[in-house]
Amino acid sequence: MKNCLFIIYTGGVAFAVQSKESIFGTMKKLVIAGSGYLADIVADALINGLLPDYDLVGVYSRTVAKAGRLANKMEQHGKVCKATTSLEELLALKPDFLVEAASPAAMKELALPALRNGTSVVTLSIGALADTAFYNEVRDTAATHGSRVYIASGATGGFDVLRTATLMGNATASFFNEKGVAALRQSPLYTPDMERVNKVVFSGTAREAIETFPTGLNVAVAASLATVGPEQLQVTMESTPDFRGDRQRVEVRNEQVHAVVDVFSATSAIAAWSVVSTLRNIASPIVF
Repeated sequence: MKNCLFIIYTGGVAFAVQSKESIFGTMKKLVIAGSGYLADIVADALINGLLPDYDLVGVYSRTVAKAGRLANKMEQHGKVCKATTSLEELLALKPDFLVEAASPAAMKELALPALRNGTSVVTLSIGALADTAFYNEVRDTAATHGSRVYIASGATGGFDVLRTATLMGNATASFFNEKGVAALRQSPLYTPDMERVNKVVFSGTAREAIETFPTGLNVAVAASLATVGPEQLQVTMESTPDFRGDRQRVEVRNEQVHAVVDVFSATSAIAAWSVVSTLRNIASPIVF
């Protein structure tokens, strides 16, 4: 039983146990596209030993100084990490996994070349996958080249119960997002009355939501892919004058189950930590 997989059901929770100590056996090469706040959190997790199965070998940013800063940070802790300024240079490192922590536009640029390179992608910019043609091309390319796309939960979660309830059939789902008015002042949908009263800023499908807010509602697309799809998931965004942070509430119902995932996050840090969690899950002998 060198490489057996057991499925255990206990206490209402199903999880998998891998018989060998590590799925990888050897360290896997990791790269990051993006060099901002979220990338720093992933890098710090590596430095602090939370991702022992990975070596961060490269960072990609179109801004040389930003890529260099993150690479230098790793090198100060004895890690060899290359600052790259092109996707081609990054993929030439032959990484096993690429963390996308940039934008939906970046995800559309890097996903297919990475997958063709045999590099699996862990993405935070799930909004890019609301484009059905792109989603299908990503799926087919990954299948052809033996690579995968892992959708990090970002600022929401509960994908397991959301998917389970949907698979049971006859499911409906909705998504609610609450933001402080400060986060919406640069939005084309901003109006001065938002400073005084709660206001519904957006109501529509997840696909329409990501077209209106390319980065602010990525989690709505993630929730839609875990449930009824971008065309069917109904999304509502509300602004609150004194609110700080983000609240995401996903609700799914079928004839037997009513599940609610309600998450408040004061900052965007939870998104990067969801990447750390995903990477740990990929490498773990026990998979939740």
